[in-house]
Amino acid sequence: MTHPIELTIVEPLPGAFVWQLLETDDAGAHPRVLRKAYDAAESYELALSAGQRALQSEIRHRAPAGRG
Repeated sequence: MTHPIELTIVEPLPGAFVWQLLETDDAGAHPRVLRKAYDAAESYELALSAGQRALQSEIRHRAPAGRG
């Protein structure tokens, strides 16, 4: 069974946006940081784009062999 993954964008400092992938249990609770950006992006849109690429990479990594 796979666990849900959520992409979030946080702004720890004004103008610094960081994406993170959160993985939850089967019930969607108890999120933990699966991956996050090393460096902050200058805009929400840039962080979102980088986070989406990371999410797609994680999905490909988890795909069963022979699929995708």
